[in-house]
Amino acid sequence: MKKTYQAIGIFAAIFLAACSQKPFESQQTSTPISQETTAVSVARDRVANAKVANNERLGTAWGDDIRSQVTEVDLRRLSNKPVAEALLRYANKDFQGRAVNSMALNAGKISFSVVDDRGNGLTLYRADQQYFLAGKNGQSYQLRYENHTGKTYEVVASVDGLDVITGRQASRHNAGYVLEPYKTLDIEGFRKSHDAVASFAFSQPKDAYAANTAHGSIQNIGVIGTVVYELKVPEVKQPSNSQYAPAPNAFPADR
Repeated sequence: MKKTYQAIGIFAAIFLAACSQKPFESQQTSTPISQETTAVSVARDRVANAKVANNERLGTAWGDDIRSQVTEVDLRRLSNKPVAEALLRYANKDFQGRAVNSMALNAGKISFSVVDDRGNGLTLYRADQQYFLAGKNGQSYQLRYENHTGKTYEVVASVDGLDVITGRQASRHNAGYVLEPYKTLDIEGFRKSHDAVASFAFSQPKDAYAANTAHGSIQNIGVIGTVVYELKVPEVKQPSNSQYAPAPNAFPADR
C-alpha cells in the first residue's frame, strides 16, 4: 500500500514532471492553404512564447499562511503509468495563442485551471500542445483540478520544480493528493504542516521559494507540473438531483 494525502475541507495537491512533447507530424502530402496558415501562426506563437526575457521571468514565493488540514490515507495506484501529464509555463509576458479557461486532462475527464485567491479563473494560452500563463508580481494564485467522473485519482503537482507537499525536488514517485469523484481539488500553496500551507504568490526570480531553498534551483522557476494516476477504489455513481426532471427520451417507443 502506498501513502497518499487527502485534504479535509480545503484541498491541496502535489508534484510535477517537466515533460516536453513533440509537435504533431502530419502524414498528409499536401496541406490546404488555410491549414498552412494556421500551422505557420501556431509555430510563430510557439517561438514567441519560448523567448522570455530576464525582466519577464517570474517565480513563486511563499505567500500568506492558509489553514488547510490533511489526513494520510493508504491507497494503491492502478498502474505506475500516469493517465495524464501536463506542463504549464508562466511569466510576466504577453503570451500568444488561443485563449482557454482550462486544460483538459485524461481526455477531458479532469479539468485543470489556475485561479486567483477569489476563485476567478486566469486565462491560459495554448500554442499547439503547449500552455502558458501570464502572471504578475505579487499576485496570489491556486491550482484547481475538477473530476468529472466517478473514478478516484491521485494528483501529483509541482511548482518551480518543487514538490508542493514536501518542498523538495519534485518526482513522479512522490505521494500526491486524492481527487475524489465529481469533486474539486484546490491546491492553495506549499504545505508547511498537516494544518497549513503558504499560499502561492508570483514573485521576482530572486524571491522565489525555489531560489531560496537547498532543494530548489532558480533555473527551474516559471513552470507548473501535474501528473495524474488512477487509484484503486470502487467507482462512484454520479449523484442524482431530485429537483431536476429525468432527461427526455427522443425515442420512447424503443424502450
